[in-house]
Amino acid sequence: MTHAGALIALHAAVALFAMAGLFGKWLALPALAIVLGRTLVAAAALALASAWRRESPGRADRAMLANGAVLAIHWVTFFLAIQASSVAIGLLGYASFPLFVLLLERHRATRPVSRSEWTCALLVVAGFTVLVPRLAWSDATVQGLAFGAVSGFTFAMLAVRNRALLRSRRAIGLAFWQNAFAAAWLAATALLVGGPLRLPTPTELAALAVLGAVCTALAHTLFIASLRRVSAQVASIIAGLEPVYGIGFAALLLGEVPGARELAGAALLVAAAIVASRRPAGS
Repeated sequence: MTHAGALIALHAAVALFAMAGLFGKWLALPALAIVLGRTLVAAAALALASAWRRESPGRADRAMLANGAVLAIHWVTFFLAIQASSVAIGLLGYASFPLFVLLLERHRATRPVSRSEWTCALLVVAGFTVLVPRLAWSDATVQGLAFGAVSGFTFAMLAVRNRALLRSRRAIGLAFWQNAFAAAWLAATALLVGGPLRLPTPTELAALAVLGAVCTALAHTLFIASLRRVSAQVASIIAGLEPVYGIGFAALLLGEVPGARELAGAALLVAAAIVASRRPAGS
């Protein structure tokens, strides 16, 4: 893959990740059911990819079990955010993840807080302040941002944990076990919670298949492949554009045209992602 091809693959992966948010509006299913279907399809697709590449996914262990739980929470809260408010608000709440990555990495650092870290924190706080019309849980924007922030925090946990795990594991195998265990956690939760369940319609099953195979398994494969030619810094900056892609798709396909408040918040949060990604190596 050439450098130009890697950039195209990276943008395609981020666009597919953003497209996943629209399924929260298209599917009339609970968030837990959507994520269960997504993880089952993604795990099956990744298993087939491993078999086609003649690559073992490695063994399951407690780290994979824990990552599966974190991944399940990440995606369930992601879809709860979108269902509670809009695709734009849900993605912008999730876009706070660079700040959480910085905070989690602070536990292992002894140096003073850098200027870029303070700037990132201030940009995220400013972005949320611009987006929130009033501090009341009954407000849909507050709910969407809160669930989105939890989704961003759990994504940051996965990023920090996976950074260490990738030293001894292959990326596709790591993704496979995370999705497989996430599906197991969600299935167990569904059984414990109980309540009326229904089988998805054929149209919903088709949508779940696209969500799992294209917006999850394929997107992860493109993202991982692009990292062979693109630096982590460039990848982080492009990943920060996910809310921009998501807002564009929502406006085009759902008619959710963002207002001035959403656009201003998006600009601040994307700026925070760029600042976070531009830290010097080793910082």
